[in-house]
Amino acid sequence: MNPRGFTLVELMVVVAIVAILAAIAIPSYGRYTYRARRAEGQALLMHIANAQERYYAVHNRYGDLVAIGYSSSATAMSESGHYQAQVTVQDTNGAGQAYVAVANGQGMQAGDACGSLSIDNTGTRLPDAADASRNTNGRCW
Repeated sequence: MNPRGFTLVELMVVVAIVAILAAIAIPSYGRYTYRARRAEGQALLMHIANAQERYYAVHNRYGDLVAIGYSSSATAMSESGHYQAQVTVQDTNGAGQAYVAVANGQGMQAGDACGSLSIDNTGTRLPDAADASRNTNGRCW
């Protein structure tokens, strides 16, 4: 019998160990990438909210995306294209204006448990941390 080399049993044990590690690591990495790309959607919404407040300070009303510096009035894309945002400007019962900015995941990010992220003129961010069903992969905000 040759003492060099591996037996089939040893090789199968190594393959089983690698398979178990991969079964744990791959889903964890997928959840990590959702959380990492979610920060891009949050940054897009915060940029829109800051631009809206600057616009409001000068014009005493909120504006659409073109008014606050974006090239399209319909949608704004995040830097890497993982989120697309829309802004809805509302007149609340004639007492003043309000806005809601909503960022929807695009491509792979559309499968994130948080779904759409949003922020309004009062600073309310949804989905909030109290929504346990949406915050299964870390806090949405």
